[in-house]
Amino acid sequence: MAKQNPAWNRTRVSNRLGIEYPIIQGPLGGFSSQRLTAAVSNFGGLGSFGAHSLAPSAIQEVIAEIRSLTNRPFAMNLWVSMEDEGAATSDAEAFERALSHLAPHLEAVGASKPQFSSYKPLRFEDQARVLLDAKVPAFSFIYGIPAKEILEECHRQAILTIGTATTRDEAIALEEAGVNMVLASGFEAGGHRGSFLRSSEDSLTGTISLVPQIVDVVEIPVVAAGGIADARGIAAAFALGAEGVQMGTVFLACEESGATKLHREAILRGKASRTSLTRGFTGRLARGIHNQLLEEMNRPGVAILPYPLQRALMRNLALPAQQAGRSEFLPLWAGQSAGLAQYSDVATLLQSLVDGVSAKLA
Repeated sequence: MAKQNPAWNRTRVSNRLGIEYPIIQGPLGGFSSQRLTAAVSNFGGLGSFGAHSLAPSAIQEVIAEIRSLTNRPFAMNLWVSMEDEGAATSDAEAFERALSHLAPHLEAVGASKPQFSSYKPLRFEDQARVLLDAKVPAFSFIYGIPAKEILEECHRQAILTIGTATTRDEAIALEEAGVNMVLASGFEAGGHRGSFLRSSEDSLTGTISLVPQIVDVVEIPVVAAGGIADARGIAAAFALGAEGVQMGTVFLACEESGATKLHREAILRGKASRTSLTRGFTGRLARGIHNQLLEEMNRPGVAILPYPLQRALMRNLALPAQQAGRSEFLPLWAGQSAGLAQYSDVATLLQSLVDGVSAKLA
């Protein structure tokens, strides 16, 4: 079916980003892939790559590969806040307490017991320098606001900045700092809650409430995110005043993503009807499919290390659990609308969204 060019797609978001459709693929953190990013951009949306866990040299390689696959705009995503209080001083005793909750599962999947090692931090400023030097088309971020000098250099180099807000006040702060667009992230979204003015638990506003509140107090374009999984959700976001949408879980379910087959199947085969918030997977509040591991990590008294130490610890279970086919022991990120995901191919998904929104907003 030929692509359509409906009037709804001409917004400040699509115009400023230089894309055909104001549909942004969520960066997906550790499940990003260059292939997915390029596929979304080549179709006419904005592909994104979550690089927060990568060293600067690895980020350079990712950008180069994306550019080998597409000449369209794309976004690189980073976390402004890279660690939680106590990460640098957490000791072997704390490590063993947290490990005790995973030990039976590690044994069940035949994994060896990990050993404590001292924390080696990554610096946001070093990662951001790579994006600036590479002059990426768009720079999106969560968990705070980059330093004034970074934002000014983005402006000088015509790198469009997209900041994430989980509250009205965060959106105001982003606009005052000079960010070009604000992503209004409702608590329905899968993955991490990017709150930075108050705790994540104290910043849980739903998308349908958050978007109009932010639209009413900022002049910059607003992108809606959280619980948007089909054309109905996009049309609703536009009705609330958004000029673009970001969608994560539906792209996570596609074969082009970096998600495991177990993860994609859990989303597409109706196993994601219940999702929950937890700090147990990484040390920061995030939403995933409610399975045995999530339920256990949410129990009272479970020791959780500061971010990113908890994330590093949990990775010792993830790979062997994946190899053993034990999805009950995997962190399976997904938003509350995961049950609406239908497509395993990016082009088919995007065409269904464009056709559906065109019909609804004709």
